[in-house]
Amino acid sequence: MTDFLKHVMQQFELPLRNPVLIFSLILFIILLAPILLRRLKIPGIIGLIIAGVVIGPHGFNILEKNSAVDLFSTIGLLYIMFIAGLDLDMNEFKSNRNKSLLFGLFTFIFPIAIGFPVCYYLLRYDFNASFLTASMFATHTLVAYPLVSKLGVSKNQAVAITVGGTILTDTAVLIILAIIIGNNQGNLNQEFWIRLSISLAIFSAIMFFIIPRIAKWFFRKLESEKHSHYIFVLSMVFLAAFLAEVAGVEPIIGAFVAGLTLNKLIPHSSALMNRIEFIGNSLFIPFFLISVGMLVDASVILSGSSAIIVAGTLSVVALFGKWFAAWITQLIFNYSKAQRQLIFGLSSSHAAATLAVILVGYKAEILDENILNGTIILILITCIVASFATERAAKKIVIESEDPDSLNAQGIRSEHILLPIANVANIEKLLELAIFIRNKKSANPISILSVVSNNNEAEINILKSRKKLDEFVKQGSASETKVNIITTIDHHAASGIARISKEISADIIILGWPQRTGFIDKLIGEKMDSILSNTNKTIFICHLEKPLSQLKGIVIATPPLTERENGFGLWLTKMAKLAQELSIPILLYCNEATHRAVERNFSKEKLTVSITISAFTDWEDFLVISKDVHEEDLFVLVSARKGATSYLGVMENLPSKLEKHFTANNRFVIYPQQY
Repeated sequence: MTDFLKHVMQQFELPLRNPVLIFSLILFIILLAPILLRRLKIPGIIGLIIAGVVIGPHGFNILEKNSAVDLFSTIGLLYIMFIAGLDLDMNEFKSNRNKSLLFGLFTFIFPIAIGFPVCYYLLRYDFNASFLTASMFATHTLVAYPLVSKLGVSKNQAVAITVGGTILTDTAVLIILAIIIGNNQGNLNQEFWIRLSISLAIFSAIMFFIIPRIAKWFFRKLESEKHSHYIFVLSMVFLAAFLAEVAGVEPIIGAFVAGLTLNKLIPHSSALMNRIEFIGNSLFIPFFLISVGMLVDASVILSGSSAIIVAGTLSVVALFGKWFAAWITQLIFNYSKAQRQLIFGLSSSHAAATLAVILVGYKAEILDENILNGTIILILITCIVASFATERAAKKIVIESEDPDSLNAQGIRSEHILLPIANVANIEKLLELAIFIRNKKSANPISILSVVSNNNEAEINILKSRKKLDEFVKQGSASETKVNIITTIDHHAASGIARISKEISADIIILGWPQRTGFIDKLIGEKMDSILSNTNKTIFICHLEKPLSQLKGIVIATPPLTERENGFGLWLTKMAKLAQELSIPILLYCNEATHRAVERNFSKEKLTVSITISAFTDWEDFLVISKDVHEEDLFVLVSARKGATSYLGVMENLPSKLEKHFTANNRFVIYPQQY
């Protein structure tokens, strides 16, 4: 009995050594800290950092910084940067790259310009120490990014320019670090610059030319191996981080570049993206935040007035420099106060890059212990300020962006997509399309419909059909989308689809492209005509040859007067949503009146997709468009029902022309709601 008690007591000796107990403790902290602090209106991120302070070597010494904690915290930091790269709206980022460059310049120059005189004249440090400490003020880590992602404002322009600015300023600071260390060691020569330039060029070539091709090949060849996709993505993140380190920059730059590289191949609403964010936000990122807290030595405050003065001065200068950069950015780009606060919140937290700069400077004996301790206190203060500022600003932006008069807002709670299934083999890609274009705020599920012939075996066929379709409910669950299965009996599939679409008040019906073979050709044509004439819903007829994630653009052809159709705004918004999900541009062929209507709709609905509009009126020579349609584009023909305002006689033969001349392309024919 005594031996047993002794064994138990040994397990609880501080710091803890048992890996199972350590992992259990950290999981309980990740679970409970955010829940407890949320009741006090404090962001969960702060709870994790404070928990790290309490259990760390400078707190109650429950845990020590060992290789396992370091590994998980490194994964968490790389994960934050990777998700920031994945979440970035590439079209928005490209159209605002000059704004990102300017903000990166501001958030780099102003903190250094304010910090250098303070360190040199007020704190009395030499040039190298003052410049290195001032450059530390210019860095920031996106500690508060999970808050932005969770509240759904990651596509906001303010977020795009801040993330872009983060990479620019952190890269510049880390290069400055290499230069100062080289200068301190007397190695700042021509060889240093040549080596750095060549290594960065090789790294960029691998990341932007080789990795995307490997990723595209992998996702295409192993399309059904969903679990392999996540392992592949994680492998790419760590490979990129390692290659960045070899190139002479910090691994976080590599992780962010990996996010940019895979951005177009991982749509935001996909099951893979859901897995990446779920595992990161549940485990790795909280681990990193706890490890940040474990660095903080609160006893520094009690070690003398000089330490408090340095810590206080560093914190004030760091926060003021970032606030000033955000304020100047707001003035120049005419942003709202909430956007300024969001930029400040995201860019004011100092953690990883800051610590890297200071630790390297300390080890090289450029910086003293007061700067090191002051920086650790600064990390705690700036992370707390950044979390409060970001959460408050993100909530304000969410409230401001909800327009009660907008088209999306009116149908937000009731949007319903119906997916009638003729061939189970085609359902996976059609369901993926439905998930991508679905309004995430809709209370309705995506409904998959199977119509069974009314004969003696109807009941058996219904059971068989349900069993086949149940696995697609799991596919929806993987991307946090509710999928509902409907099976019904009818003498004719078309009348069953029309009846159910009315019963559930569907807005959009997504159909697979008819498989036309010989004698059945006419029957299938009649089935399509029957669905079109018996429903007034917006209908998408889709042929999905390639995975949606591998598309490079959307080409849309619209007839004259299409803007007069009732479903014009709906299909246009859905195509914009698909383009945004896939981070690809739209090329739209239309006449002048439709052009103006599209611009009005984009402005009203605040759609941020990159769109090029080309004048087109010659519908007799429709195939002239094919010169601008590449094999990896989605071609969309907006058609119309007979008797509709935008109906043209030439449209009757266009779907068969599409099938003949765009064989290798993904293609849609859209029939907008008419009445």
